[in-house]
Amino acid sequence: MKKLKLQMQISVDGFVAGPNGEMDWLTWNWDEQLKSYVGDLTASIDTIVMGRKLAQGFIPVWKERLADSQMGDFARTMVETPKYVFTKTLTENPWEFTELAAGDIVEEVNNLKADEGKDIIVYGGAGFVSALIKHNLIDEYHLFVNPAAIGKGMPIFNALEDRLTLKLEEAKQFECGVSVLRYSPAK
Repeated sequence: MKKLKLQMQISVDGFVAGPNGEMDWLTWNWDEQLKSYVGDLTASIDTIVMGRKLAQGFIPVWKERLADSQMGDFARTMVETPKYVFTKTLTENPWEFTELAAGDIVEEVNNLKADEGKDIIVYGGAGFVSALIKHNLIDEYHLFVNPAAIGKGMPIFNALEDRLTLKLEEAKQFECGVSVLRYSPAK
């Protein structure tokens, strides 16, 4: 069975965006080791899942980055990897390499996990990821902890109804200031 892997930028105080979606606190001057970590993580997947709100910015941005010689190969991966956008509002699909998923989140994700192939990565947004966490659908958490506390914003663990116990599998600190914490659900 495929694993669902979360790759999420997060502040030291546990937010993935500011109250109005601000992301100006993120560290983007990644060093080569962090880029390599992301490359390895991306190489392990063949499907991307995300919520509609994130998709509306994510998909067009990566398509634009195809022309950037420094981003070319990675941008192509982001554009051409099959994507499932979870939505309750879109009825027509405006994107290539993308399918809309409008059914029950648990059923839809478990069906994707049951498919043959590589693993699945989820990038967000906050509400969608909160629902995945609430239903215990994430198999690996790759939390990119940025060296910033923002005080208030959008959390991803706020929909939990019960305690979620995680096992730290790996912790890596990178020169750019980002630390990656990789967790799995404790059994």
